[in-house]
Parts: sequence; C-alpha cells; structure tokens
Amino acid sequence: MTKLNELSPSPGSTKNRMRVGRGPGSGKGKTAGRGVKGQKARSGVAINGFEGGQMPLHMRMPKRGFKNPNAKTFAEVNLWRIEQAIAAGKLDASRPIDAKVLIAAGVVRRAWDGVKLLGKGELTTKLDITVYAATATARAAVEAAGGTLTATRPVAVEAEA
Repeated sequence: MTKLNELSPSPGSTKNRMRVGRGPGSGKGKTAGRGVKGQKARSGVAINGFEGGQMPLHMRMPKRGFKNPNAKTFAEVNLWRIEQAIAAGKLDASRPIDAKVLIAAGVVRRAWDGVKLLGKGELTTKLDITVYAATATARAAVEAAGGTLTATRPVAVEAEA
C-alpha cells in the first residue's frame, strides 16, 4: 500500500511555473512578456471595459426590463415524472413524498428554493406529497387520484389600507 509520503503526481502531469523577469536567457526577461511601457505593462492594472475615455459598450447599450434580485428558483416536477419514478420503484407511494425524497430518488437534482409540482401527465397513484407550490391542474390531479397535496408556500398577507 502507498504511504502518504510516497505520493507524487503522474510523470508529465505537472509543469514548473514560468519565472518571468530573470534575464534574457530565460526567454521571458526584460519586459516579462508584457510588451513595452504603458499602463498595461505596470502592475495592479484592472481596466476591463475601459475604452480610453470613450463611453464603454455596456453603457452605450439600451437597458430594458428588470431583474428581480429576490426572485425564487424552483425545481419543477411534472406528474408523469413522479408516476414514472413510482413505476420504476424509485419512489414509495405509500410513504409521504417531499423534496428530500424526490432528490434521493433522483427525480430532481436539487431543490433550489423549493419544488413546484406541474400538472403535465397522468397520475393514477394515491400520493401524500408536500411541495413548495403546485399548479391548479396538478392539485386537481393529485386529489382526483385520492391523494393529498400540501403546499408550504407562505400565503401573502395583504396590507391594510
């Protein structure tokens, strides 16, 4: 068995770093690969997007719309996908189903801000499912199959005027 002090990378998999500015014989002497003079030849320069005083492209382009910084991202699951997982034996329909169970079964990769149930496909199995949100068709399909659907999405409280 290999010992920790005997570990080393495979031959040829690593290279020594280039030491710049160490004389003309090194191939990277004098200007150290930076060209000649000017602001970019100096250290500590960060001029991304700078166009020499001209209005930068990202500022010339028209701005449209709004990006909500508080927007939530959901893992969306259709009914047919859950039915498929039950048929494959990955989900047990007799036990409660929530985001952790769906991730463990491989139905969704990650829950993000919550799981949203969509109504595409047929549902014939009785389920007890807990999700963040569900569409009206998904809710109707789960209840039609004799199951229960619990949505954990907080109800918005209307401000009194």
